[in-house]
Amino acid sequence: MIILGAVPACGRERSRTCTIVQVRQSGRAAAVAYVFLGLAIAVEVIGTSLLKATDGFSKLWPTTGVLVAYALAFVFMAQSVKEVPVGVAYAMWSGLGTAAIVAIGAVFLGEPLSLLKVTGVGLVIAGVVVLNLGGAH
Repeated sequence: MIILGAVPACGRERSRTCTIVQVRQSGRAAAVAYVFLGLAIAVEVIGTSLLKATDGFSKLWPTTGVLVAYALAFVFMAQSVKEVPVGVAYAMWSGLGTAAIVAIGAVFLGEPLSLLKVTGVGLVIAGVVVLNLGGAH
């Protein structure tokens, strides 16, 4: 996001130097926002992966892990949407999280993979890509 207004260091003037400073600040903020989004996805995937171990929330430590992971996911997501549009952030969070959970389920939890399931995950990922490339920013 490029901000054309003045930043505190520039006062009211709109020189080339001020604009470059603004772009750099905005670029850093966007990069940090995507780091927060990646963290949100990662801890949500960890929490979801622990769900089976909770045995219907009857086991203390796995349940605590799930709740902490989900709480952290929302904290990180809230930080992310300060810079990333909500629609894009949510699409990436849900799409990449879904793909990761399907992979973890197949590899570590012994869940079967079918052509239909793989196709569905591929379509979800394609939707995330289209949102990001289609100007949803």
